Amino acid sequence: MRNTTQKFDLEDRLVDFACICLEVCELLPPTKAGQNLEYQLSKSSTASALIYGEAQAAESKADFIHKMKLVLKETRESRVNLMIIKRKPILTHEKVESAFNEATQLMAIFLKSIETAKNNILKH
Repeated sequence: MRNTTQKFDLEDRLVDFACICLEVCELLPPTKAGQNLEYQLSKSSTASALIYGEAQAAESKADFIHKMKLVLKETRESRVNLMIIKRKPILTHEKVESAFNEATQLMAIFLKSIETAKNNILKH
């Protein structure tokens, strides 16, 4: 039973990450730069959670790895977007830093997960 709970912890983290990013989006100014970053961040952060859901129903190990790479790609895009928001600075708010830190942690998790999945394929 514990594994089932742990399986969904990462999904919950991704949903929470998407939600905090959407909160950041709502705080961005209505400038051209703010609107562009809002659009991109809302897409990439929600895509991470949605694609992860697809990965859980992958049709093969290779499909799982492919989908996890897409989750990593979208999470990385979100992180870079948040870095731009911080560096410009377009918005100075604790939610930006919180989302940035979570993106960094999630990327590390996905990198390790992809590496482990690849190693498991090589062993079989």
